[in-house]
Amino acid sequence: MSASTLERTARPRRSRTRSRTLNSRPALTLSTLRPNQYDLRPACASLVCPDCQTWVPITGLQTKKPKVVPHDAGRAGKDAAVRCRLGSNRLVTVDVTVKKWQERLEDGHAETGHRRPTNVLRKPKTAVAPAVSQIAAQKQAPADDESGDGRPLWLLREMKWASTESAVRDADTRRAQLPDGDAPLGAPPVPLRTLHPEHRAS
Repeated sequence: MSASTLERTARPRRSRTRSRTLNSRPALTLSTLRPNQYDLRPACASLVCPDCQTWVPITGLQTKKPKVVPHDAGRAGKDAAVRCRLGSNRLVTVDVTVKKWQERLEDGHAETGHRRPTNVLRKPKTAVAPAVSQIAAQKQAPADDESGDGRPLWLLREMKWASTESAVRDADTRRAQLPDGDAPLGAPPVPLRTLHPEHRAS
């Protein structure tokens, strides 16, 4: 198999390039990026290309026109050689000093450390007090022995009363006929009419 038939992969990104081609898009301002998306150290000046999301060297960082070097959209030596047309040769506006960048980077790490406690203690949720209308609805709710088959509560109560009405009325009638006081257990029934004993003739 010849070398020409092999699939080309992304080339290593050089930190310096002699290309004088400039991208027509507006310059990329470093202050619009997060501190962890660019590196201002002279030995490895680079940034994350907003178009292909890959780390790309910045050439001419100490000159008046620093720019992103031409690069492929993918990992060097692993992904396919697809040129990032939108991000290559784009000018970069360096409006952040190295000291300010380091401070922002350290502040970001410190803030992230505070946001990630080792032990997460979840507070129990406090139950919301029910409204007056909800309390009234709970009092009117059917008991456990009442079937919730969709019929209204008043109808269920009417049906229960109809099934026990005759027995309740009979008990009330008998209770009204008995004199006050409790009858002893095992005693003969109390007469319901007044007894008039007859006097014997002497």
